[in-house]
This record gives sequence, C-alpha cells and structure tokens, in this order.
Amino acid sequence: MWKLNEVKNIRYVEDWVLHVVFDDGVEGNVDLSEYVGLGPVFEPLRDKQYFASATVANGTVSWANGADIAPETLYEKLESAHKMLEKTA
Repeated sequence: MWKLNEVKNIRYVEDWVLHVVFDDGVEGNVDLSEYVGLGPVFEPLRDKQYFASATVANGTVSWANGADIAPETLYEKLESAHKMLEKTA
C-alpha cells in the first residue's frame, strides 16, 4: 500500500520501461507503454529518446512538457509486479 512515498531515482531501461526507486526502498522496472500517446500531453512520449529524458520532479516521474505519472500509480504497479513474482516463486 502506497504511503505517500516519493520517487527518488529513475533509470531508463528500454522501450517504455523505467527502473523506479522509491524513498522506502521499493524499486523495480515499470512499463509505462500504456501512457504513450494517451492524450496530447503524453503524445511526445512516442519518441523513445524523449521518453528516456524523464526526470524526477516533485517526487514522481516527469517530462519537460509537463507530463507526469502519479507516484501512487507507479508504486501500485511495482507492488503488483512483486506480488506476481512471489506467487510464481
């Protein structure tokens, strides 16, 4: 469960995937391809070079054009991925 955690670090992995690290140590790869082209603000993300230019601003993943992904969404994606891994282990 997300507890107002902030993104502390990101690293471009490939395509539309970022490695995201939260301030509580939760981290992992997050596929953000579902946002690419989703409305005008996310249209520039179609360009992988632009997507890779993401930075951390105000505790979440952001791009220069003002696009961002809510930190709770990123956190939930990581928690879901971790739970799936636990089930298959």
